[in-house]
Amino acid sequence: MTYSVPKVAGEVEVDVGRDQNRAQWPLWEVFIRQKRGLSHVHVGSLHAPDSETALLSARDVYTRRVEGISIWVVASTDITASDPDDADAFFESIEKPYRHATHYEIPDEVGQM
Repeated sequence: MTYSVPKVAGEVEVDVGRDQNRAQWPLWEVFIRQKRGLSHVHVGSLHAPDSETALLSARDVYTRRVEGISIWVVASTDITASDPDDADAFFESIEKPYRHATHYEIPDEVGQM
């Protein structure tokens, strides 16, 4: 995704790196855990030159009101996902009766459970 940022009259162009510009920075996915016992939830994405900068930027952008106790940043290139079009084949129900107690016979010696 690319877009141009409007310039204010007299604004000075800032150099963001000798051989880099922000469009070349990797994309990072941000996950935040609101409180202990909850799972991390994907809250958005951002561009940053490295993981440490991504973590600091994620803190500034996604936890302005002290929302959360833990932040994960993951390079988008490191995420492998299933294709939603393959959901039927990928998540089809496989019978696994051994997961249920009714699958097993209780010996007479055990008595009532």
